[in-house]
Amino acid sequence: MSDSILFDVTDGLARITLNRPERLNAIDADAAARWRDIGAEVAERDDIGAVLFDAAGRAFCAGGDVRSMADFPEASVIEAHADTIHDGHRLLRESDKPIVAAVQGPVAGGGLGFMLVADIIVASDEAHFSSKYSDIGLTPDCGVSTLLPEAVGARRALELTLTSRRLSAAEALEWGLVTEVVAADGVAARAREIADGWLAGATASFGQAKRLIRSAPYRSFRESLDDEARTIAASFAGADAQSRIAAFARR
Repeated sequence: MSDSILFDVTDGLARITLNRPERLNAIDADAAARWRDIGAEVAERDDIGAVLFDAAGRAFCAGGDVRSMADFPEASVIEAHADTIHDGHRLLRESDKPIVAAVQGPVAGGGLGFMLVADIIVASDEAHFSSKYSDIGLTPDCGVSTLLPEAVGARRALELTLTSRRLSAAEALEWGLVTEVVAADGVAARAREIADGWLAGATASFGQAKRLIRSAPYRSFRESLDDEARTIAASFAGADAQSRIAAFARR
């Protein structure tokens, strides 16, 4: 099994760790396949209630491994490489498991797409964020063309991708690119606190809330309302909701 991305499940918490620190966690073909396989496992396993996504070393993710791309013999290879990564993104984003990312360092290029798969992003005050695609004559991948404007709006997404601008952690927070910023030595603990809160709370309802909100932009208002009605009814019928409602009513 590849160690380019580490994966572990303990007591309901899945931990995904990008593990190529010597390459700033850039994604090569091996890491792309591992990402897809992990996405499939997270989506399928019923014993996972939350996901903690982090990275080894000083950078979170530098996007694609440009050195390995230089050896691609033809364009079809990079297309297949992107498709593999995108399969992992889709599986994780569409899963009913909430994901928190602990971003301890720089994020660039496709790394933005990896980060934005998460539902909550805790960033170090030392992190910074940039596109970098134009530096090597390429276009966005890893979901960046969808996930970035979804997070910050089209105007700011265009600014980040069409210029050499680099956002500080404070600017990323102001833009809505990340959820919160903490001191560098507190990133891991804060992300774990959020994940533990999901596991200790109404875990199933967190996952369904994620699904409802993530899917809403891609369907009609009526479809969303119908799904909300079905989902809240299913939640109400569950033992967890029944016990929590009864406890609330006794206050």
